[in-house]
Amino acid sequence: MHYFYNTPWSYGMGQSFFGGFGIFPILLILVLLWSLGWKGWALWLAARRHELAWFILLLLLNTLGILEIIYIFFVAKQSDTVQKHKDQ
Repeated sequence: MHYFYNTPWSYGMGQSFFGGFGIFPILLILVLLWSLGWKGWALWLAARRHELAWFILLLLLNTLGILEIIYIFFVAKQSDTVQKHKDQ
């Protein structure tokens, strides 16, 4: 009946390595910080480039930074390269 009380993810139940709270709160904070950093950078970049569709997509979807990383390193970089070639 009390199987989960002594597991590392036992959020507040029983004793664990992290003082009874388990590893869940620490992982949650790390995931939130990871996502917030990527989301902030991608939203700032999309807004600066006046890309409303990307801004809305990035704002509404939570993908743990995956969509944001794709946008920052592939979509935005690729269109910057295309724009530089057009200007020359």
